[in-house]
Amino acid sequence: MSQILKGSEVRQANYPIDSLFIDRWSPRAMTGEAMTQAELRVLFEAARWAPSSYNEQPWRILHARRDTEQWQTFFDLLVEGNQRWAAKAGALMLFISKKTSTRNGKPSITHSFDTGAAWENMALQGFLKGYVVHGMQGFDYERAKTALNIPDDFRVEAMVAAGKPQDRSEMPEEVRERETPNSRRSIEDTVCEGAFCF
Repeated sequence: MSQILKGSEVRQANYPIDSLFIDRWSPRAMTGEAMTQAELRVLFEAARWAPSSYNEQPWRILHARRDTEQWQTFFDLLVEGNQRWAAKAGALMLFISKKTSTRNGKPSITHSFDTGAAWENMALQGFLKGYVVHGMQGFDYERAKTALNIPDDFRVEAMVAAGKPQDRSEMPEEVRERETPNSRRSIEDTVCEGAFCF
C-alpha cells in the first residue's frame, strides 16, 4: 500500500491501488516561472486521451501563460483567496464543456462527467511531470463566459492553476497552513451496493 507523510498522519490506501492515486495531490506553492507551450501541450495531450460518451470529447480548454497579454484576464476571474497563491502560477486554464452532442445536436447528458475525466488525466500527467496542477471553483463563472467569449452551448466547469513547484515556506502564511495532502472519506461512506444508502 502506498502512503505519503502528512505531518504525523499517513495518507494510506485501504486496498492495493497504484501509488499514483495516493501520491497525487493539489499543492499551491509555485515558483512564478512561466510554463512553456511545449510543457502545456503535454498536459493537453493527456487530457485529449480521456474517455467520453460516443467519443464526443466535449471538453475545451482555454488558457493563459503568465507574462502574456491573456494572463490578467484569466487572473482577474479568480476570487481573492485564490489570487493570493495563483499569482505564482505558470499558467491558468479554464475547462468548459459542450452541452450538446456534435453528432446529433441533442443535449449531452454526460458532458460534465466526460470533462472531469479530461481534467483527471491532466492532473495525473502534471503530477508525473513534477508540476503543480491545482483545480479550482473559486472564480467568477459568469464573468468568465463574458470575458472569454464562451458561447451559450458551453458550460463553464472549473479553472486550473499549473506551474513549477516551490517550497511551501515561500508561501503567504495563511495559505501555507493548508499546503498539505489531505485524506479521503471511506469507501463505505461513498459506495452503496443497490439503492441509495447514505
